Amino acid sequence: MATDYDAPRKTEDDSESIEALKERVPDKLSGAVDVEDADNPSGFELPGADLSDLELDVVVLPPQEDEFTCVECFLVKHRTQIDHDTAIGAVCIECAA
Repeated sequence: MATDYDAPRKTEDDSESIEALKERVPDKLSGAVDVEDADNPSGFELPGADLSDLELDVVVLPPQEDEFTCVECFLVKHRTQIDHDTAIGAVCIECAA
């Protein structure tokens, strides 16, 4: 049986007005607004904030024997992901695709 998707789909159940439906559904925004977010009690920082006084400790490991750096995407990957070698280095499977 073919369905006419352009035809109006009004049934007896759709006879309620939008105003009547709004009255039945509780308004979630009418309650008290939280002053402080419980997940982030200290607030938030805007992008571009001055972080010059912040020190980060990062441990950088040297390249391992079973790793290579792709010359296309510059990601360090496992040797099993080498697609082919070029004159300047190896290319990973994802970049070769």
